[in-house]
Amino acid sequence: MIGLGPMGRAMTRVLLRAGHPVTVWNRTAARADGVVADGATLAATPGEAVEASGLVVLSLTDYQAMYDVLGGATGSLAGRTLVNLSSDTPDRTREAANWAAGHRAGFLTGGVMVPAPMVGTEAAHVYYSGRGELLDSHLAALAPLGTPKYLGEDPGLAQLMYQAQLAVFLTTLSALMHATAMLGSAGTRAAEALPELLASADSIGDILRAGDENPGAALDAGEHPGDLSTVTMMGATADHIVETSRSIGLDPALPLAVRAHYRRAIADGHGGDNWTRIIDGIRGPR
Repeated sequence: MIGLGPMGRAMTRVLLRAGHPVTVWNRTAARADGVVADGATLAATPGEAVEASGLVVLSLTDYQAMYDVLGGATGSLAGRTLVNLSSDTPDRTREAANWAAGHRAGFLTGGVMVPAPMVGTEAAHVYYSGRGELLDSHLAALAPLGTPKYLGEDPGLAQLMYQAQLAVFLTTLSALMHATAMLGSAGTRAAEALPELLASADSIGDILRAGDENPGAALDAGEHPGDLSTVTMMGATADHIVETSRSIGLDPALPLAVRAHYRRAIADGHGGDNWTRIIDGIRGPR
């Protein structure tokens, strides 16, 4: 295990509890104290960590950090499998897979879809992409981290899924803070506001699935029937949110971005379609 931030430490402890010997390395060695006390072995160098196992899990800030850390250990990579669980772009992930192959190492991309405290629990799942046989051969070690979900051979797929999931997550967090600030302008405390707002966030999935277990099928078919929430109706609401935010002195950046999606769809003549029509403008920005 290379990289001992909160996620790396959590994964190390899960692997130790599952009975796997784990060698660790971190740029700041003191971060290893806790997991070493739990039974991990501290390597003096990245090369020593790589040589300790056929499976090398990376939990770093980004993919450049992988090159920085392993640049001096490339001679030890041959025959080993690198599982990079760091966040970056799909293109950089594909480049990293080629880099690993150039050093005769296997490469799997991974995206852990829970925070560190939930690693190893029933709620945890991890997306993987790359050569399927690599995942199969290391499944006993990787499965304890979270239910593996294999997406395909393209190393960029797991990274793309991770970024897509985080796009939903981060946007929702910003929306929750914006809404909390809106209510706070009228004196509503966050302790009162957030439970109501979180209930709304929790209900979004149920609303989208109402009467259809897979609402994405209509999107795939290019169908946007405007019998309920039309672009024009949702766009009017987006206008009101912008106006309200400005009137109470909030940063309008988030509601302006949302409003732009609806204005584009209306300008393109799709005001009577379902709100899902905004995907066209997202797919083809001007």
